[in-house]
Amino acid sequence: MIKKALVHEWFETPAGSENCVRSFVNIWKDIDVFGVVDFFDEERRNEYVAGKPITTTFIQNLPFSEKHFRTYLPLMPFAIEQLDMSSYDLVFSSSHAVAKGVLTRANQLHVCYCHAPMRYAWDLYHQYIKESRLDKGIKGLIARYILHRLRIWDFTTSLRVDHFIANSKYTARRIKKTYNREAEVIYPPVDTFKFKPSNKTEDFYLTASRLVPYKKVDLVVEAFAKMPDKRLLVLGDGPEMEKVKSKASRNIEVLGYRPFGELSELMSKCKAFVFAAEEDFGIMVIESMAAGRPVIAFNRGGASESVIDGVNGIHFNEQTPDSICEAVTRYEKNENKFQPGQLREYAEKFSRSRFEEEINNFVRNKCEQFFNMSR
Repeated sequence: MIKKALVHEWFETPAGSENCVRSFVNIWKDIDVFGVVDFFDEERRNEYVAGKPITTTFIQNLPFSEKHFRTYLPLMPFAIEQLDMSSYDLVFSSSHAVAKGVLTRANQLHVCYCHAPMRYAWDLYHQYIKESRLDKGIKGLIARYILHRLRIWDFTTSLRVDHFIANSKYTARRIKKTYNREAEVIYPPVDTFKFKPSNKTEDFYLTASRLVPYKKVDLVVEAFAKMPDKRLLVLGDGPEMEKVKSKASRNIEVLGYRPFGELSELMSKCKAFVFAAEEDFGIMVIESMAAGRPVIAFNRGGASESVIDGVNGIHFNEQTPDSICEAVTRYEKNENKFQPGQLREYAEKFSRSRFEEEINNFVRNKCEQFFNMSR
């Protein structure tokens, strides 16, 4: 019997990567779980890791780590290497930062589901430095040097992985560019059953996201401020809240965080969902289709793969208000072409059951090849 370990980054606020972890634990019910830190409450631990204990690193016990563990990023490469994987046959890492850096031996198989190469160290490096105001002074110099060292460590640890799985073709290209490694593409799971098309849509557009800079919600708000006859609802909370509110005009309602039931209902009733981020995949894009509504999306990243222009949504090619306005105008000229039933059917291709089957098949095949060779 193959002994298995799952190494995830950290367990704090559930997001897309934790949604994948839920499936990994469901596929391999006997898997042991590890992470840099674990600040899940009992309810979340039951939901995402089936109540399993989570083995963590020394960062768990450092001062103020519960609220500020990310400030210990420079220590995380060292911390993740202290997790003892020596008793496991299969190590499966769920990584967007340091999880893939665990130490394994030649007789262990390491498969990594890569949500993204470390964004702030690679392709979002300059954006991160500017937005964090680290582009000047001694503090900025130290931060840039730390990220430089992280890049070296991150590339080196890519060689510790036997097989990469990417969450989109876009991420697979980034893995190739960053690590010079090939990756199999298996799109992440979407709980499509939680969304239902509505019998009647209403006269508003919807965008929903964490309000952080790279999500570009402020651009969507600026665009609709230029279209005062079109109503926009904005759902979500985060550090960009005041910036988003300051750009909103009378036709725009910034509603903040809303519970899932309200989100899914609004999603099913909107004219279209507007998505301006360059995401690795973009789960909310598929959730909108599962709710029977088309997506007006930036034609980069994962959304360029899942949104087919003129079939289940409309693309815009620049992250500018004018480009979004043009896409909204084009959408309204073709609005009747988008049928809720067809959108829902397309979304089902990204279901959780499909994801779990593909992941299980991939890992089983690699295990058969590897352990037969090892004997």
